[in-house]
Amino acid sequence: MAVISQQRLSDSPFVETVWEVQAVSDGSDTVIADVSWDMIIFTRAGRPNLTIWGPMTRTAQISHMEGQSALGIRFKLGTFMPVFPTSKLLNAGLLVPQASRQSVWLGGRAWELPTYENVDTFVDWLVRDGLLLHDPVVDAVMQGHLDNLSVRSVQRRFLQATGLNRRSIRQIERAQQAAALLKRGLSILDTVHEAGYFDQAHLTKALRRFIGQTPAQLLSGKDA
Repeated sequence: MAVISQQRLSDSPFVETVWEVQAVSDGSDTVIADVSWDMIIFTRAGRPNLTIWGPMTRTAQISHMEGQSALGIRFKLGTFMPVFPTSKLLNAGLLVPQASRQSVWLGGRAWELPTYENVDTFVDWLVRDGLLLHDPVVDAVMQGHLDNLSVRSVQRRFLQATGLNRRSIRQIERAQQAAALLKRGLSILDTVHEAGYFDQAHLTKALRRFIGQTPAQLLSGKDA
């Protein structure tokens, strides 16, 4: 199985977390639905490749091989790259062209791939060159504080930055909340009430779609 060896917060206001994974055997992992997107450097046999993944509106199986490692940058909701529209990355991955063994092409020039330690500097450079942006409209929409922009303009900018609509984001985040409650030992009926589902059937349907497990499996700690 793949084991997360490190995870940390970032000083960058654009980044949610920075993480590293090391595969200790061949296999696959279930990736749950997530509103964020990731920039991931997969390394196999010493050769790194940069891939951009997500956001995900359903679960997916990601295979890995023994010895493979990955360095990931998970970006905050509302952060996006104009050269790679988030709406076109929905439930998909994009391989960024390599410039050399340790660099890739972004925005018309070669960029050296970052390490776990210097990710924040790498992100700062992307922001400086206009390759990474954050739209405050997304924050306003999620907080219910809309400005004077037209509804059509808000919808266009929200979709451009997130690749999702607000309803989908709420559904995914609610399923993640429910899964976390069950893993902490809260009963299924209490989770239905706490997470705002209609009934147990509604909860089960959402968790199967977005998490890939039933409430009972999450409560018991057993995989699907």
